[in-house]
Amino acid sequence: MLNDGGALVVIIGAPGAGKTRAGKKLAKILDAPLIDTDKVVVASHGPIPELFAEFGEEYFRDREREAVANALLEPAVVTLGGGAVLNLDTRADLESHRVVQLTMSKAAARLRIAGSKRPLVKNADEWEKLVEARRPIYDELSSLTIDTSLKPMEKVAREIADWLGTQQQ
Repeated sequence: MLNDGGALVVIIGAPGAGKTRAGKKLAKILDAPLIDTDKVVVASHGPIPELFAEFGEEYFRDREREAVANALLEPAVVTLGGGAVLNLDTRADLESHRVVQLTMSKAAARLRIAGSKRPLVKNADEWEKLVEARRPIYDELSSLTIDTSLKPMEKVAREIADWLGTQQQ
């Protein structure tokens, strides 16, 4: 299922919606590598909360942009951090890719983000405000949206794989 060298599919969406978990399962189904851009940043620069605390959000976003630009060149399933789409160059790059958005309800967010170390989201109310601000961007960039609130990630991955089978790159 390889294309001309670019990402097979890009998964975007709300923090905690399951992008990495769905991406892992999808990569297995497609027998393709997974590139999680947050993990790439962490591997090269250290934990994200520490980057935010020590250098600020702009520094993190610059490192994230580098990771995204490189990942989009690879024949892989690519998962982006929730805020990666804030970068205008990333948005422009995503126009030529198949993009899936994962969403979830506030109730699901309350359960999934409890106790997390996300620098911009400490609780479900902050999560909701952040996601509502980003939703127009997520919606504009994605061709398929899946609510993961009550859906097992295996089913989410299968739905994406089925959708990819109907798409022309």
